[in-house]
Amino acid sequence: MSQRWKITVEFNGTSFLGWQRQDHGPSVQGCLEEAVTRFSQEVVTVHAAGRTDSGVHATGMVASFDLEKPVSADKVRDALNFHLKPNPIAVLKAEAVEPDFHARFTCIGRSYLYRITNRRAPLALDAGRSWLISHPLDEKAMHMAAQRLIGRHDFSSFRASLCQAASPVKTLAELTVSRMGEEVRIVARARSFLHHQVRNMVGTLKMVGEGRWDADDVSAALAARDRSAAGQTAPADGLYFTRAYYPGDDFPEPISGGPSAPSSTNG
Repeated sequence: MSQRWKITVEFNGTSFLGWQRQDHGPSVQGCLEEAVTRFSQEVVTVHAAGRTDSGVHATGMVASFDLEKPVSADKVRDALNFHLKPNPIAVLKAEAVEPDFHARFTCIGRSYLYRITNRRAPLALDAGRSWLISHPLDEKAMHMAAQRLIGRHDFSSFRASLCQAASPVKTLAELTVSRMGEEVRIVARARSFLHHQVRNMVGTLKMVGEGRWDADDVSAALAARDRSAAGQTAPADGLYFTRAYYPGDDFPEPISGGPSAPSSTNG
């Protein structure tokens, strides 16, 4: 009888074409599946809580797969880490879970962090891991404008053209902007996101931080339901998948209100 395993993974996405297995280059999924096969001699599919794009990182991605081989949780973690070398991927934790657990379909919420380094000097240690913006940003104005996006809305203005989601309606539970020294940190939480939604929201909030837009402009962009009405897509470098939430976890409801999407649009 097979055992389902849940693993928590961190990775530097700079050298990968994203999470999903690719025929023409390295992926996080492909590296993990190869590592599982090397240690267990079993061919598996590793499912993730989210499919990150090329260049996006993770500090707490959750994935799941099945193994026939009887083995301990510590052995799963340590064997995978051994066989993942030298890829910039680490399995932080392995847990045996019930057969009905699925990293993606059981997930009830996801959290992302976006890092902006706001300084004149170029990036040395954080090259490829943060978005460098050399002119001053007003993070307080960015945070106030971000609250206009909280709640259930049609997020078409922040949706990539290639997004395959059935509906543009999502409920954003949190979007906060804060500063720690020269780093501006943007945290986004929702049950799920549209393709490029976080990066498009960040690109829009950057315009507020520069003083080119204000909160009313963000509201107008949201209401337009047109991708061309919002700001640029922020680069993948600064984006991190930080946490997946599952039943029993304390996933927050929206921390402030916002007008609901029209009832004629299904979420």
